[in-house]
Amino acid sequence: MQIRDKVAVITGASGGIGKAVCVELANRQAGHIAMVDMSSEVVHAAQEVNRLSGRAVAKPYEGDTTDPDFRRAVYDEICDTHGKVNICVPAAGIVRDALAVKVNRNSGETSIYPEEVFRLVTEVNYIAPIYWAMELIARVAESRFQRGLRKWGPQEEMEGAIVFIGSVASQGNKGQISYASAKAALDGAASTLMKEAIFHGVRCSIIHPGFTDTPILNAMGQEYVQKYVLPDTQLGRLIRPEEIADAICFMITNQAVSGEIWADAGWHPAAA
Repeated sequence: MQIRDKVAVITGASGGIGKAVCVELANRQAGHIAMVDMSSEVVHAAQEVNRLSGRAVAKPYEGDTTDPDFRRAVYDEICDTHGKVNICVPAAGIVRDALAVKVNRNSGETSIYPEEVFRLVTEVNYIAPIYWAMELIARVAESRFQRGLRKWGPQEEMEGAIVFIGSVASQGNKGQISYASAKAALDGAASTLMKEAIFHGVRCSIIHPGFTDTPILNAMGQEYVQKYVLPDTQLGRLIRPEEIADAICFMITNQAVSGEIWADAGWHPAAA
């Protein structure tokens, strides 16, 4: 599937990987890009994408990606004004890192990672991306039905492509019990949708980035990066968001690519 003239929905679009994907899609002549984020910064991000591309290709949508009414409203507006959505990269994510069980060195008392925080991280990083993807699949299926089409065949053009944002943390990472669990679960959802959505001509895949220079990672602090990330990364530096965006566009356009891609920059954590 070609990116030129296609319609895309990108969540987490105010910065990091999400914004980089929007820039790359615009460079590749996407027809319209819906930039979705909870932060008001998404407005400035869309303005920047339009400025860099020299055209009004991006439109910001500020809201909670876990809100189903907001999700449906975004898709309704896009489909009404630009036709069906072809590309979805649900990149919105959060981290709330802490040990699963902490022991007080003085008293010996333990504290368990809060359930409400675990649920929040799971909601944002796991459940919401799946539903943004399924919204695309459902609308493509309805469009095909209205056109008298049923099961997609290889003689047809591909209807859509979805790329989920996994993480190397899906293999397990100290201090990331909620984030790692969500990303590992997302892998299973992506594999399932890959098998189901192709019936409607939609390809699903997942990319597992390593430590990327994004606001989420920066929130962990430079000390964490210097001590726990760079020593175990073969490239000796953080991955740039545009490098992940380039890989995502490759996954969108190359029909032979399915399943998952690891973009970890050679990160292999040492044993604790």
